[in-house]
Amino acid sequence: MSGLVREDNLPDADAHIRTVSDLILEYLIQINVDHIFGIPGGAIEPIFDAIARLERREFTVSDRDFSHKVQSRGARSNRGFVKMVVARHEAGAAFMADGYSRETGKLGVCCATTGPGTTNLITGVASAYADRIPMLVITPQTALPNFGKHGLQDSSGDAIGVVEMFATCTRYNSFVSHVEQLEGKLFEAIYTAHRNPRGPVHLSIPVDILSQSVEARTPQFHVATLLRQPRCFDQQGTSALAKILSQCKQVVMFLGAGCLRDAHIIIPFAELINARIVTTPAGKGCISAYHPLFCGVFGFAGHQNATNVLTSDDVDTVLAIGTTLGELESGGWCGDSILNEKLIHIDWASENFSRSPMARLHVFGHINILFKTLISMFSNMNSRSGNTPLKMLETLPPYLCDDISTTKKQKLVTLSQVVAGQSGAYDHHETQQYLIKPQMLMRELTRRLADNTHYYIDAGNAWAWATHFLHLKHAGTYQIGMGFGAMTWAIGASIGAAIGRNKKIPVVCITGDGSYLMSGQEITVAVAEKLPVVFVVLNDSALGMVKHGQQLGGGEPIGFQLPRVNFSQMAIAVGAKGYTISSHRELLEFNYEKLYQNEGPCLLDIHIDGGEVPPMGVRMKTLDR
Repeated sequence: MSGLVREDNLPDADAHIRTVSDLILEYLIQINVDHIFGIPGGAIEPIFDAIARLERREFTVSDRDFSHKVQSRGARSNRGFVKMVVARHEAGAAFMADGYSRETGKLGVCCATTGPGTTNLITGVASAYADRIPMLVITPQTALPNFGKHGLQDSSGDAIGVVEMFATCTRYNSFVSHVEQLEGKLFEAIYTAHRNPRGPVHLSIPVDILSQSVEARTPQFHVATLLRQPRCFDQQGTSALAKILSQCKQVVMFLGAGCLRDAHIIIPFAELINARIVTTPAGKGCISAYHPLFCGVFGFAGHQNATNVLTSDDVDTVLAIGTTLGELESGGWCGDSILNEKLIHIDWASENFSRSPMARLHVFGHINILFKTLISMFSNMNSRSGNTPLKMLETLPPYLCDDISTTKKQKLVTLSQVVAGQSGAYDHHETQQYLIKPQMLMRELTRRLADNTHYYIDAGNAWAWATHFLHLKHAGTYQIGMGFGAMTWAIGASIGAAIGRNKKIPVVCITGDGSYLMSGQEITVAVAEKLPVVFVVLNDSALGMVKHGQQLGGGEPIGFQLPRVNFSQMAIAVGAKGYTISSHRELLEFNYEKLYQNEGPCLLDIHIDGGEVPPMGVRMKTLDR
């Protein structure tokens, strides 16, 4: 079989080139990866060279039972095209690969050069590890003969041993010392990235290996076929679960981030048995806020109604599905609400069961298959008449509308009163001129932006405000990187998401001024790629979570101050659109249509009321402050 067919009219210099780097691209093409995120440098240059050669020609990759044509420069087919997206910082490249994977379901791929290029990746890789995002990380080494000679950016075990650094934040981590090892290790890495529990994998490859010529033959592995995962099914556990559910008075389903891809199967089962639904903060994207069975978020920045439902005397069974039951998901490991004898824990990652020893049943297996089986079983019981989805609510339920906020004058008012100007703290005119309440901002974004907008939420105060007040109509439109809590994650991830969606949907990044000062330069990637990303910067001249944490915990007020920065002017300076919104009146009167009238990104510099205290009590409880 022909592995690589060259065009006769190609330059001779290209016609005979096929390197290890070209071979790596052929494997990525097999699994439809069409973008790599990275930053160039001397040792990683062979990967960039291979991409440049790929863009210059058309060729056919074929083996066994698959074949497809790689398109020429400028094409954007879903198969057979690999483009390099150059980030501004290596951590940003990893975050972009993370967002790309979340949006497409494909393997995220990132790369960097030796030394500091590689170490800069680690935060983004660790974040993907904590959130179980499949990612291939390719880093180079100096040439093998130069190991231990104090060469520039030597990253070998004789100098700064980067392979060892990746050992605890990857699912597979290996050094390729010979060309003959490459295909086997590359397959093992790709396979492991997709195997439960999923996560990032790392290959460290010396530059002389990356650039070494290889014979023109068919790749040894057909990765697309071999990646078909066995879908394990716990028959005994499922039968026991079905028996328990058939005898329950009231069930609550507690959905974590592990349910995001299977929510379209889980929600119909909840409707079938009339189970109430509560989510973790990271699982919020599983369900529409307007679904009649949704009872709110439990855990960090959650809703009191969710706690009330979980602790109700009427509830005798809580199904925790696809959740790690970590600190932010379990309300600081709250036994009264979630970690008690009502619990049944369902997951495809058995390592999560280590945090639920009190559960009366653990069911291990592929969530999709399990709930398809349960739907089949309970449909026959006709637990709820009919089998059609419930009708969405036309308005939000009261427990999502009347949460308590604190005004600058320290009077307690409901958010609905603030919006209506009826709080009594000040009249309607004063409300319009007042600094923007973050709660109201979240509400306005969902009212004024397109329903199909996808939101990426950054660490810090944005976590709390969005978790509690950003209520979306459609499931699958909300992503938050809470496993590792990396600031600036959303800035890169939103760019990767927009690239993965091929600019077909609007993407909003909600971030803070502290995060934007760290990595705001990544907006220039969105400018270069003409991506429809809206960056919403919560500007209060402070590291908000630090400031409020110190106030709530009685700590010294130190280290949280930031300078007043005009972020809209920063955006304009690099070629993006920038707008400043500094009052409620401006927020309400702003023409949101103009955000999408031009190609490329926009930035909204939102002057929020820094005196508003975010709902972060769970975090303070854990810190014991």
